[in-house]
Parts: sequence; C-alpha cells; structure tokens
Amino acid sequence: MFHPVIVYSPVEIRARIISETLKTKGIKAPFFTTHFELDDALTGRRAPHVVIVDVKKNLQGELKFLTKLSQSLPETTFIIQSDPSDKATLENFPIDNKIVDFDPIAPEHILAEVETILISRRRFSIKRYLRILKGIYQGVSRFFFKALLIVITLIAGLCGGYIYWCVATLPNISILKDYSPYEASKLYTQDNKLLTEFYVERRTFVPYDTIPVHVMEAFIAVEDARYYRHHGIDLLRIMSALWTNIQRGAIVQGGSTITQQLAKMLFLKPEKTITRKIKEVALSLKIENSFTKKEIIALYLNHAYFGERAYGIEAASQVYFGKPVRDLAIAEAALLAALPKAPSTYSPFGDQKRALERRNYALKRMLKAGFISEGTYDEATRKPLPEKVHRRSFNAPYFVDYCRTALEGRYGDRLYISGLTIYSTLDYGMQQIAERAVQRGMERLKKRKVTDVQAALIAVDLKTGKIKAMVGGADFSDSQFNRVTQAQRQPGSVFKPIVYLTALKQGLTPEDTVEDSKTFFMWNKGGDVWAPENYNDVYHGTVTLTKAMALSLNSATLNLARKVGLKDIIKTAKDLGIKSKIYPFYPSALGASELTLLEMAYAYTALAHGDRLNPMCIERIID
Repeated sequence: MFHPVIVYSPVEIRARIISETLKTKGIKAPFFTTHFELDDALTGRRAPHVVIVDVKKNLQGELKFLTKLSQSLPETTFIIQSDPSDKATLENFPIDNKIVDFDPIAPEHILAEVETILISRRRFSIKRYLRILKGIYQGVSRFFFKALLIVITLIAGLCGGYIYWCVATLPNISILKDYSPYEASKLYTQDNKLLTEFYVERRTFVPYDTIPVHVMEAFIAVEDARYYRHHGIDLLRIMSALWTNIQRGAIVQGGSTITQQLAKMLFLKPEKTITRKIKEVALSLKIENSFTKKEIIALYLNHAYFGERAYGIEAASQVYFGKPVRDLAIAEAALLAALPKAPSTYSPFGDQKRALERRNYALKRMLKAGFISEGTYDEATRKPLPEKVHRRSFNAPYFVDYCRTALEGRYGDRLYISGLTIYSTLDYGMQQIAERAVQRGMERLKKRKVTDVQAALIAVDLKTGKIKAMVGGADFSDSQFNRVTQAQRQPGSVFKPIVYLTALKQGLTPEDTVEDSKTFFMWNKGGDVWAPENYNDVYHGTVTLTKAMALSLNSATLNLARKVGLKDIIKTAKDLGIKSKIYPFYPSALGASELTLLEMAYAYTALAHGDRLNPMCIERIID
C-alpha cells in the first residue's frame, strides 16, 4: 500500500503524536520506531512524498541511517525534527529536499508543512479542463442529435447518482453542537504564573460574545462580503470567480464562503477533487440550516490557522500582538483577517511590504463594505506592523519537562488536546532565586578556570514533599539532561546519616560509642587491602555516635557499618525512598554507590519530617 507520508522516531509517543495530528486532517501517516520496520515498509513500494524523521537527542546515532535513507529516496522531502545544537550539522547535511525544525515539539507546524508539500503536488491548471471540454464538444458535434441526447441523459443520470452518493456519505455535522477543538493545556506555578503550554495545535477557544464586532467584520470583508446575504453558497461570487479565472487562464480567485471554508477545515481532506467540492457545497448548506451566522463565524475564527503555530483567533492575537482578542484594534484585526489565505506569504515577520499591502487591502475591503469610515481607514493604514513574534518566555524548563513526563503517564495524548488547566507546586520566586544561585555558582567556577562542569538544585517543602524549585543543569538549551532526576552521582558523606539512622533503628543511642581508628578491609579474596582515611589522616579513638556523625569520620562510620550490617543499611535507604542500586560493599557506607539528587533530597525530607514523603510536582488539575 502506498503511503504519501511516513513518520520515523525512536520515541514512540512523539511519533504517535505527529501521526495522530496528521490524521486529524485525513492524512494517514504510519509511524515506525526502528530502522528495520522502516526499511521493511519501504522495500518494494513506491517512494513516499514526505518522510518525517525525529532525531532529537540522537542525531549522531542516526546520521548513517539518515544518509542511507535520503540516498534511496532522492525525490522525497524530509522533515527533520532535531535539537538547536544540531543546526550546523543539519544545514550541511547532503539532502536537497529537507525542512529542519528545532522546536521541542511542534506537530502542528509539521502538519502545516506536510499540507503545503502535498497540495503542491496536486496543483492543476484550468486550461487543462478547458482543453478537455473543447475536445468533448468537437467529438460530440459529429454525432446526430439523438445520440447526443442519449449521451446527455446518461451523463445526467450518472452525475445525479454520483451527487446522491456524495451527499449520502457526508459526515455528521451534529458534532458541531458540542464542538470541542484541540486546545492547549496550560501549566502554571502555584502562584498563577504561566510556565508553559502543552499542545498539538496551539489554541484557546473563545466564545462569540467575547470577539469584538470589528474583528468579525474584518474577516467578513476579506473572506465573504455577502456573508449575511447567502445561505452557505454564494452563486454570484462563484460566477464572478469563474469568469475571472477563465480570463486569466489559471485559478487566481476563489468563490468559497466562510461556511464552505469551515466545512473544509472541519470535515474534508486537503485535496482538490470534484467529490470534495460536491461534499463541501452540501455540508455548507447543512451547516447553514443547523447553525446561526454568529455560531458559524465563531467556529470559523476559533478553527482557522494563522501561521506561527497559532490556531484560532485568540492564539493568533497573542502571537502577533501579545494581547487577547478582545483588545485588538481595527488595524490589528485587519492584519489577522489577511492571514488565513496564505499565512507564510503574508506574515509580517517575513515580507513586510507584502504583509502591509495585504493588511491595507483588508482595510479597503472594510471601507468598501461600510464597516469603517474614511477617517478610520486613513488612521489604520498608518499603523505599523508587528516586528517580532510574541512568544512567552517559559521558565523552569527542567521542572516543566519533569511535569510533562508525569502528566503524560496520567493523561497520555489528552495532555496535548484537552485544554487542561494545571497548577504545579513550583514557587515562582523560589525558582528565580534557585536559578540565580546556580548561575552564580557556575560563574565562580569559571573564574577559577574550572570548565565543563554542571550543577543541579532542588528545593522541597519538608511538610508536604512538594517541589518548590528545580534546576537540572546550567542551560536547558544546551542540554536537556535533568541532573536532578536522571544523573546518578556518588553522594559521598551525604549518605552517612543513613548509616547512623540504621544504628538508631537497631536500638543504639547517640551517646553509644564506636571506634575511630585506621581500619583495613581485605577484598579480592585477600589479594588487595583497602584502608579508608579520615580527613587529614587524623583519628579520635573511641567517640560517641553524635561526635562521629558531626565530624563525618570515615573510619568510625565504617566500623559502625560493620556493626549494624550492610543489609540493614541498604534496607533503611530503600525505606527512605532510594530506588537506585546500592552495592553491598563497605564503600557504599561512605556514599560510593551512585544515586540521584532527587533520591537524596527526599531521603533527607524523611529524616526531617519523620515519615517518608513522595515527590510531588502537581498541585491540582482543572479539566
């Protein structure tokens, strides 16, 4: 079976999200997670139009396979998802037809790119159809009237049957009554600061009564000036567009109404066929008969794509102007109304001259429709265009990634489409202090000529176990490896309190004594000797457990470990929530076994709280 689009990613959930996103637009894109599966799927089959390759965090491991794949598919366009650090490598990578995306996760952007590629392969010229019609006319004219009548009757019957079949297989529009588009889920700090959004399509649904009148008028003026005077199909506009296209010899003008565009966006595949056009017309009539004009334009505005990964009028308003739709000015509304036809072409962040012409064209249409006055038009045309995308600067990226993993385990794909409002345990002020502390520490190390080092920090509420701040490394853009939760390091003397806690559990008291003298351990069947030393090789003889703990005496700690037993020490560590493997050798009593910072932090919360606490990153979720 031929598949025009194929997805490859070693991480199944990323591949699945991309595949499911394409599926929402009727694009079937199977996904594969291993080289063997992908090779098997391509063997002996027609080459796909598009291959989406996700090599995040593993570009070097995939370069050889990617080279082989591109050589075997010279006509295929490759959309490559990778990390910003791989930019130089991928720009010089020998693939002619490639699109590279460095965002953390942007399946909706991939969808837009795929649609553009697929549509470009289906373009047609109206001249071709005129030549076909001319040939049919010349052929038919040679036959008698009776034969012509029979042919016309047969064609009419076939067309009637075909139209009936198209209408009979229409999708059910009743789902629009409970319309629930993909909405971004938002993650906040405990004090209501937005941390990030999780989305397939970045969208925030806004009801009709919160959209200003001049915003709706801008879209009506540009897309469908006779919106309130037709019932889904504007025959006058269709005839005008048809005549213009015939004169130009190409499709330069469309006749679709806002209702038709809504039908295409919600129910139909992105293909230019007669079947789709018939269904589009029939769906438009059904929608007009079932919904009010207000409801239809609200659905359209909430579903339209505006470029820059913004779906819906609210997201577009935030991305282009950094404000909610209710605060848009007339000139701003006109720019947004100019975008849906070709978002990348008319983007103010691309060709400013073309964007300005398109914005002013929208204003002129508003003037012609009587929506604005001459004075308002003149004032609006003098307004500047936005110069940069208004992206939210998301904080605490390591904590956000930690929350994402926890939320995906609980909600799966729903996290990206259900519009959840999620309040985390993070304290915004504490997080800023933590990030500054790590940064200052790194700067001090650099001044001492210490390079290639990393740092991590976690702050935990001792009463509840809630994570209040988390810094997993020096720079998330350079390394997404979270050194709080993923890096296993030897804790050293930080582990010693677990040895003393084991002694207390066995009935010893802080005033009991232990010998602090140089001790020798035989290992490797007596062939080697290990003699751990105290700081400065100073020993204190018989000391209390309190003193041994306070002075962090290595020899005293090891003698105590001999007394209480490694098995019980390991059990105490597990009871405190440590899951990493602790090796049953005496160096483990001095912190030689590798653990994560998260494990040690929560082991200490148990010591302070008197009971074991579990890591908590989510406060509450509003569904």
